[in-house]
Amino acid sequence: MSKLKQMSIFAHIVEQGSVSAAAEKLELSKSVVSQHLKILEQELGASLLKRTTRRQTLTSMGERFYLSCKDINVIADSAWDMAKAELEEPQGRIRITAPNALMDLLVAPVVADLMKQYPKLKPELISDDQHLDFMEHDIDLAVRVGTSRDSNLKQKRLGEFKDVLCGVESMRSRELESIPYIANSWQGKQVSHHFTSQTDQNFIYQQQASCTTNSFHSCLALIKSGVGIGVIPDFYLSQLSNEVIDIMPSFQLPTNTVYALNPFASNTPIAIKLCVQALEEKLKQNFV
Repeated sequence: MSKLKQMSIFAHIVEQGSVSAAAEKLELSKSVVSQHLKILEQELGASLLKRTTRRQTLTSMGERFYLSCKDINVIADSAWDMAKAELEEPQGRIRITAPNALMDLLVAPVVADLMKQYPKLKPELISDDQHLDFMEHDIDLAVRVGTSRDSNLKQKRLGEFKDVLCGVESMRSRELESIPYIANSWQGKQVSHHFTSQTDQNFIYQQQASCTTNSFHSCLALIKSGVGIGVIPDFYLSQLSNEVIDIMPSFQLPTNTVYALNPFASNTPIAIKLCVQALEEKLKQNFV
């Protein structure tokens, strides 16, 4: 690392025309710059500059060495410019995962708005009702229900919603225990729901799943077909135009809390920050 620094300083000395001018450019003392040059020449075993009190010229070795050293500064400047540009305008790939229901009505609309504001942003969206491993799937941001036990992840609460036990209209007239239950695979095959009424009456519903699926959309399609009942987020139910209904309108399920998780220990990328802020705002407007 010190060699790269010394090479960079040498290139600045050549380009600025003197040790003093390079020191001023780099905001270092003249003695520090001179010392770096001295060490560099000692390690190379060759003089790079011929200096008098009024001028400096490159030795033949110095001329050849400078051609390589100047590229270090060009590359460094280019990298800094790129990083600063990204801070001013989010750009590049951002890989986001969320459950299907949240992806459809929360994440995808938010990302669409961000793409309109920042055309250089290149989102990759992964809808999956299972929790994907951040490292294995190269995830930048996950939107999930509930927190994670992984202390390496940054977690921010975004908002809340409630699940609703739903079915087609004809399900209301049937005994609840006699109706087949359609479960998403994350629920398991033995389903249990704790309902509370507006008068604080508690009711625990337990049922063996008649069908399981690893996709929210498959679960919803089965419920809409009338073969069984299952839970649907309240924000999604409002979009279904009475295709399915709340079959227990006098009772409510517990609140679900939505979190944004990312694996960045510090200096979270601006694209992630903007996305989380927009998700939080949309949840406040439409979900809570």
